[in-house]
Amino acid sequence: MSLIPRTDLDVFPLCLGGNVFGWTADEQRSFAVLDAYTEAGGNFIDTAEGYSHWVPGNVGGESETIIGNWLARRGRRDDVVIATKLKGLTRDSIRESVEASLRRLQTDYIDLYYAHYDDPDAPQEETVAAFGELVSEGKVRYLAASNFTAERLESSLRIADDLGVARYVALQPHYNLVERDIVEGELAALVAKEDLAVFPYYSLASGFLTGKYRTVDDVAGRERGDRAGNYLDERGFRVLDALDRVAAAHGAQLTTIALAWLRNRPNVLAPIASARTVEQLPALTEQVELTEAEVDELTTASA
Repeated sequence: MSLIPRTDLDVFPLCLGGNVFGWTADEQRSFAVLDAYTEAGGNFIDTAEGYSHWVPGNVGGESETIIGNWLARRGRRDDVVIATKLKGLTRDSIRESVEASLRRLQTDYIDLYYAHYDDPDAPQEETVAAFGELVSEGKVRYLAASNFTAERLESSLRIADDLGVARYVALQPHYNLVERDIVEGELAALVAKEDLAVFPYYSLASGFLTGKYRTVDDVAGRERGDRAGNYLDERGFRVLDALDRVAAAHGAQLTTIALAWLRNRPNVLAPIASARTVEQLPALTEQVELTEAEVDELTTASA
């Protein structure tokens, strides 16, 4: 377990992504995954109000609803850390979104509430103040940001300090072995200076880093095939070769090694990864300690 700085939230080193719940995993299968994850010691679940609106017939909120049903039936609310996200950042939108998420999740509070995307149409002072109200009211315990630029994230933190309200304690960026520029660029210094916890999404590059996509035929017709196919190039194959070598040395799956590399990055406490079946979970939850040489090999291969 790792303690998120400036909080009392102690989280498992693999955050279970809820984006598949209501998409490739129906409620019964989602319950099975949630049960297996918590039985393995997991306690950190990530979702969003918009999951999974992209599925024909869905409107968004399906993932939160499934998680809420699971929490109610299993009586596990106090045992897990629930993170969810909202989009619109005006005060009215924030107030509306939090009430809807609380209702779907069947809970009185959200442990970690993310601004899913920056909202340039919402004044940052209004956004920060509205989030601060949620914390003061006990509807939200801690705040976080996702998909923010360094400039906008830093200004949000300064505004929170000036107003004397709760500030973001974590960042959820797109980050993995083949997508490093965002976090290791302008955000790196800010994350270090402000001691923000980092919870990367797309930790496995839409499945590419599991090693199951190695040819054009492998990605054809798959749910995430188009995204994974973007990495079928010289650099991508170099990364897979390095993962193959390190995985063989540990007798582990490529998935486990790719996540272990992420956990070795500065401020990363728990990569986010999803599982649509129980069988996919062991590779996600297994903890492998990489040597310094192995970390360097993977870092160099992905440069």
